[in-house]
Amino acid sequence: MSNATIMIPVDTATAAKYYAATEEERRKVQLLVRLLFRTSVMPVEGTLQQIMDEMSDEAQSRGLTPEILDQILNDYE
Repeated sequence: MSNATIMIPVDTATAAKYYAATEEERRKVQLLVRLLFRTSVMPVEGTLQQIMDEMSDEAQSRGLTPEILDQILNDYE
């Protein structure tokens, strides 16, 4: 599968954290975004933030913890 680059506007604090992150941390963020768009059905209504919040709530209700998420991300490296 070939890669494409998209631009997502973020606030300056978020951008600073991203650029300060290690290459491994950046790959994890990129993987999360990729998985977000691949696995979710994006409704016509609702903002991306609302969709992400709903996904987060659902994942937490199903038992996803930061430790489990980290393990999942490490498995994709």
